[in-house]
Amino acid sequence: MNDRVDVAIIGPGNIGTDLIYKIQKRSKYMNLKLMIGITISKGLERAEKLGIDISSKGIDKIKGKGIKIAFDATSARGHENNWPILRKEGIIAIDLTPAALGPFVCPVVNLEQYINEQNINLITCGGQATIPIVAAISQVAKVNYGEIVATIASKSAGPGTRQSIDEFTQTTARGIEIVGGAKKGKAIIILNPAEPPIMMRNAIFTILEDNKVDKKAITKSIEEMAKKVKQYVPGYKILFGPLFDGNMVTVGTEVKGAGDFLPDYAGNLDIETSAAVAIGEIIAEKLIKEKEVRNNEK
Repeated sequence: MNDRVDVAIIGPGNIGTDLIYKIQKRSKYMNLKLMIGITISKGLERAEKLGIDISSKGIDKIKGKGIKIAFDATSARGHENNWPILRKEGIIAIDLTPAALGPFVCPVVNLEQYINEQNINLITCGGQATIPIVAAISQVAKVNYGEIVATIASKSAGPGTRQSIDEFTQTTARGIEIVGGAKKGKAIIILNPAEPPIMMRNAIFTILEDNKVDKKAITKSIEEMAKKVKQYVPGYKILFGPLFDGNMVTVGTEVKGAGDFLPDYAGNLDIETSAAVAIGEIIAEKLIKEKEVRNNEK
């Protein structure tokens, strides 16, 4: 397979810029053709210097460009405005905002279920870092309640993140239920202004339905899930736990960024962009194979 799928990034902020480097460095199946913003910015200028076509005229400029996949790195409201155009153009949207217009996806948990969807939502950075752990516990025990506390460096939270704080907590809580398998979910985000900036750290609390807890099965499931996440997020690790207190299970995770563009303390952004690129690669490979089949049938 020598072909590549043309893709675009919408939103030239920190997340969008990090996507540039990840796609250009690591992708086998995607060709980053276009980056779109609404005004000239450092992100667009950087993309242009890297040989990527740019537009500062908004989402309409994606029309007729042959784009097959678009990474939306704007905001929840931004994606709500962008999606009708992407859908009409037949472009697959990988949504890095908390807009939650498409099904919630964690690559290691449920991507296969939604691989043919036109709009894939990556929940939130906190969701990508914690929901796999809740899902791992749910695979071996019934989870009545799941709560996560995501603590990130204030410096790693740009305007888009700050504008979507409410959506973050609501979407992550729903993701804990829908993807993680908990009957009830809750999410809290803390922006820590400490200097030097802290790494992204997450606390995951679950309350199980059964008081008879299979500690070995839960521990094994969590460790296996963490290894899967680490395959596309090398800086992901279990910080502590699982800790058992009756039917409560507590786990801590840490995410160190890869340093492609963002500083390594911005693991919250890195896990989101890493998940997006991992999904984009799988979808792009699928599109290429489908094209080859059609060509062979002619």
